[in-house]
Amino acid sequence: MGSSGDVRVVCLGEAMVVLRPEGDQSLAGATTLRRSVGGAEANVAGALAALGVRTAWVSRLGQDPFGDVVTEDLIARAVDVEAERDPERPTGLYLKEPAPGGSRMHYYRAGSAAAAMDAGLLDLPGVAEALASAEVVHTSGITVGILGEGSTLLTRLLALRDELGFRLSVDLNWRPALWAGRSIAPLIDLLRAADIVLLGADEARAALGADAPQDLRELLGERPRLVIKADSHAAGEYDADGSATQVPALRVDVVEPVGAGDGFAAGYLAALVDGTGPVGRLRQGHLVAAGVLAATGDHARPPAADVRARLLESSEDDWAATRVSASGIDTPAIREEVGPR
Repeated sequence: MGSSGDVRVVCLGEAMVVLRPEGDQSLAGATTLRRSVGGAEANVAGALAALGVRTAWVSRLGQDPFGDVVTEDLIARAVDVEAERDPERPTGLYLKEPAPGGSRMHYYRAGSAAAAMDAGLLDLPGVAEALASAEVVHTSGITVGILGEGSTLLTRLLALRDELGFRLSVDLNWRPALWAGRSIAPLIDLLRAADIVLLGADEARAALGADAPQDLRELLGERPRLVIKADSHAAGEYDADGSATQVPALRVDVVEPVGAGDGFAAGYLAALVDGTGPVGRLRQGHLVAAGVLAATGDHARPPAADVRARLLESSEDDWAATRVSASGIDTPAIREEVGPR
């Protein structure tokens, strides 16, 4: 759609500043904290840009220093930032504390600028221009969860999808705390209206009471393509016409699981807009997710384009023999040594 300079994917949702101690220190024991930027849709936007897909991130930020940090971080990662600044509401924040099996999260997002997103955001000139050229708009269940009752944002987004013709991608991204004491009906409505739904089998079971493709199809209807990640073992793509493709995950020396689902979404969507088939879409999702799993932050730079191409086209045996760690990719699909990402 349009020229090569047009935005191809729009990511709509919250970004937050992330603070974490160095190494294995607790928050209470740390005297210094390392700063980065996180948030599901911001993670996806950054990874898409790193994969060579022109991407815009759309949201609201506080008119505060943390809002500046988010803006500067995403621009430095080649993301087009279209964020309305709010002089009253703050930019969200979360802290990561080392814990067995990953990290414990402490969120400070109540009353954030992003929680006040509404239909007017989508009609701002820069946002409207990005949406007009976008092939895919990506958001998540977190976006629905942070919005208050009666938000007009998603109603307007669905109307624009029908008007402009982009595909709507929604990652479930189940966060129980956002739905405590609330009906998840708005979340299910969005999933049913999406063109692509990405979800982990475990979170689907917890949120929706179903994880098998046929049960999710019955719940979510005929419209969405379902992309189901079965823990760390495999991912499958299931269309309403009954076609299905499954691809095993790569072996990974896991450092930190946070953000891997966002990496998968970015890899999958980048392959989708580039016209790659289902096996390549799922493989690239796995490959980008593996890089995040082997890193300490919420995102990691994907492998170089030539490395990705060889792995996407590799034999099933070479794919199965590939291992990703913090030091790089070990694979028979590539003769020369691949260094750290």
